[in-house]
Amino acid sequence: MSGETKVAALPSVHAVRHGSAWVPQGSQFSGLYLREIIKTFRNPFVIVITIAQPFMWLAFFGSSFGNVGNSAFFDQTVLHAPVGTTFIQFLLPGVLSTSMLSIGMFGSMSTIQDKRFGFMKRVLITPTSKATVYLTKTLGSATRGLVQIPVMLVAAWAFGVPFLGGVLDWLGFILGLTLLGVGFSAFFLAMTASSTDWQTPGVISNFITMPLMFASGALFPASNYPSWMQLIANYNPVGYASLLGRQVVVYGSFDWTYLGYLAVFAAAMLILGTAVASRYLKVE
Repeated sequence: MSGETKVAALPSVHAVRHGSAWVPQGSQFSGLYLREIIKTFRNPFVIVITIAQPFMWLAFFGSSFGNVGNSAFFDQTVLHAPVGTTFIQFLLPGVLSTSMLSIGMFGSMSTIQDKRFGFMKRVLITPTSKATVYLTKTLGSATRGLVQIPVMLVAAWAFGVPFLGGVLDWLGFILGLTLLGVGFSAFFLAMTASSTDWQTPGVISNFITMPLMFASGALFPASNYPSWMQLIANYNPVGYASLLGRQVVVYGSFDWTYLGYLAVFAAAMLILGTAVASRYLKVE
């Protein structure tokens, strides 16, 4: 025998592409989404702020017109609503819609917190795609916004708001609010995908929340606006959600067209945001 030593061939080891799209994402998605829900209910401060902000709008802003809310002139000329419609009744769908506008900021802050404290890095070195992380953050943020709906309805009942419309009408309105929350959560998270700065979500929120809220028809009918604000309102998803809810709360009917607009908005933001997050989401 020769002095050469034979080395047994080792089986080839294929490199695992962490975070690649071909890895099944079901368990990762459910685990991360459950974490988002648990984080929400473990933080009472976030829950209190989420509920208190729209309640304060309803209580203070809605009550400020309480003395004129029953006049025929105010109802028909200012609100363009049936006689006897109170301003709080008119305002309720708008407050619920505008509150879903700002919930994405909390999701963005949660994402930045995960980046700063190292959780995001630990997740992304596992076979979890960036798109999965993004979608769980988006749906978690939208779910957080839905917590305020039953509280707001109880508050509206305490203020004497009559509940018109059937069960299916109200379920459709809640679905519309869900789609609005998903769309704006997707938008905010896409805007902050590459950021690790705590101030970024607040800056973006302050920049877009006020113009979208006031140019939506959520607080007053858009027909009272100047022409340039009406143009914004015509393409504002907050306005579609407000009109959808107002059909239920004020008229006791339901318009599926508005729900379709909100579905298109949510789908577009999810597709665009997923593409942005898959490319630009980073931890540092």
